[in-house]
Order: sequence, then C-alpha cells, then structure tokens
Amino acid sequence: MASADKPLVWLHGQVKSPPFSPTARLETGVLLRRVQRGERLAMPQSRPMPSVGPRCHELRIQDKQAIWRIVYRVDSDAIVIVEVFSKKTQATPRQIIEVCQRRLGLYDEVVQEEKR
Repeated sequence: MASADKPLVWLHGQVKSPPFSPTARLETGVLLRRVQRGERLAMPQSRPMPSVGPRCHELRIQDKQAIWRIVYRVDSDAIVIVEVFSKKTQATPRQIIEVCQRRLGLYDEVVQEEKR
C-alpha cells in the first residue's frame, strides 16, 4: 500500500468474508485498491448509495454462483467497509440499509470519542 492510499477499515465483528471464487476475490481486491487510491468508480463496478448515507457506495462483484455487494463509505482518512452480502433482488433489502446505517452511526460515535 502506498503512503497516499487510504486504509480499509473493516467493521470488525460485523463484516464476514464471503465465499468468493478466486477470480471474484482478485477483482474485489483490485477495485478496493482503486478506491483506496482515490479513484471514483462508476457503473458497472460501483454505484452511489445515498439511502445508506453520504459518501456511501455499493461495489458490485459478479461471481460464478452469486452476485455480491460490498457497501463502503469514503471518508477523508479511510475507506470504511460496512457490509458484504449476496444480492438476490433488484433492490437492496431495507434491512441491509438499516444495518449499514446503524453500523456507520456506531462507528462515527467511536471516531468522535477518539478525537476528544
């Protein structure tokens, strides 16, 4: 990781690594690295998720057996990985959006406490 790359912050205990194929794992790594370096990805790799919150996006990974989504937020100092899930419908399930909002709220509280 270059010194200018933003670190990835996985919300520990919250996000589990899905059973990606080797190809999907490689694609995910490449896309996340591009985001770390400040590149703004667009469709078909990523789309904004304003329903989750500001600066939130959904990374789109097509795998052999599943269509995966990684919800992330671009902060000034890090890329926050909020959720990884298999998408089965056109719309993002409401419960996924709510889980992401709750996790980000808790994360923001911790970050604010650390700054004091």
